[in-house]
Amino acid sequence: MQEIIKLVIGILFLILAFPIGSYLSKITKEELKQGQKWFKLIILVSLIGVIASLILKNDILFFSFLFILITTSRSLKKK
Repeated sequence: MQEIIKLVIGILFLILAFPIGSYLSKITKEELKQGQKWFKLIILVSLIGVIASLILKNDILFFSFLFILITTSRSLKKK
């Protein structure tokens, strides 16, 4: 039962990543133009972290990297 509660909480935070990423892209437009290569690097590192945490079966790392991945990618989509 505790595992289900942890997964639900993790999914709720991942859902929150979408509006947070959109909001950050709205308030930081000038940083998005200058740091686009760094955002792409963050996305790549987060994707590697997601895959590694799946292999290691570490839920905390999985949700953390996925949150970073979603937030950063939403920031990049909104130009």
